[in-house]
Amino acid sequence: MTQATSLASSFTLGVPLTGRPSRISSYSWRISDWPGLGPGIAELRRDPSVIAGLSVTEIADHYAYLIRELHPPPALVGHCLGGLVVQVLLDRGLGAVGVAVNPAPPRGVKHRSFTLMAGFPALRNSVRHRQAIALTPRQFHRAFASTLSYQQATAVHARHNIPAPASVVRPKCFTDLARPDFRNRARAPLLLIGGGRDQIFPTSRTRSSFRRYRKSKAVTGYQEYPGRSHYTIGEAGWEHVADYALRWAMDHARHDP
Repeated sequence: MTQATSLASSFTLGVPLTGRPSRISSYSWRISDWPGLGPGIAELRRDPSVIAGLSVTEIADHYAYLIRELHPPPALVGHCLGGLVVQVLLDRGLGAVGVAVNPAPPRGVKHRSFTLMAGFPALRNSVRHRQAIALTPRQFHRAFASTLSYQQATAVHARHNIPAPASVVRPKCFTDLARPDFRNRARAPLLLIGGGRDQIFPTSRTRSSFRRYRKSKAVTGYQEYPGRSHYTIGEAGWEHVADYALRWAMDHARHDP
């Protein structure tokens, strides 16, 4: 399986194969690309203009359209900005359960400009424009995969990294989505996962989101992995994170009557 990584990362749908799935193999898992990612990694690196103007709202609406076509409702799993999209979609009443891994904070959760913007002035200036931008191998290692060696991070960057739309990596972009209703008792269960060495969205922000969601009677869980970076979905030991997330989702997913 080949998966692109960028400043904004990924989103996955888990579709139950049975009415009441009891194990991981009871799901059909689909890695669903953002709109515009069809050409593939090599082509997007050569010409990222197809995704340069993509907005956060367009991404959320794209997945909402896909989810409404699925029956029974799927489990939603997202990383980074994909984790924020999971929260927005659950708030819209979509999905049977959601897992947000190293998620961007929703509107309403106080957060500083994330490390990516604070640490790289050149990138901070470039995102003023309507374009797609990418991290250099050194920037990728520092911000995205800090627990890997530089050589390991460079290999990951060379294989998977693609540009991301400037409009979705600005700190302001996280206010472009409608603020999720933290008190929404009708939404499906949500699990938030944080990494203690995440240099982009520190666990303090994920814990802050969790505290806001606890005001709702809807089920919300939180799991923290102290030694894991923002690249937790790919670094050594990712299976343990995935196993916990999937089992939590199976235990808490809503089922059609």
